[in-house]
Amino acid sequence: QVQLVESGGGLVQAGGSLRLSCAASGFTFSNNAIGWYRQAPGKQREWVASISPSEWTSYADSVKGRFTISRDNGKKTAYLQMNRLKPEDTAVYYCNAIFAGLWGQGTQVTVSS
Repeated sequence: QVQLVESGGGLVQAGGSLRLSCAASGFTFSNNAIGWYRQAPGKQREWVASISPSEWTSYADSVKGRFTISRDNGKKTAYLQMNRLKPEDTAVYYCNAIFAGLWGQGTQVTVSS
């Protein structure tokens, strides 16, 4: 089955950490750039971070220095390590296999103040 499945979301206090996972199946993960996006209630989906097949990374200014994107091609999984979380990071987080055009179902992250 061709899919992406996110996991690792939850409720955390401000200043805490979470690690999101994005598990891929049914397509060539290693050839795909992976992006993480988020959508807060009442807002448009926004880009958070990306990692290329060669592990070049880029980040939105709002998360730079706090979030780290990584990938393990052997496990066909991408990760988003989120540190020093803020209430404004609250959103549903989605991963995207850019070249395959696939999206996961999302995982909820809630940061309490």
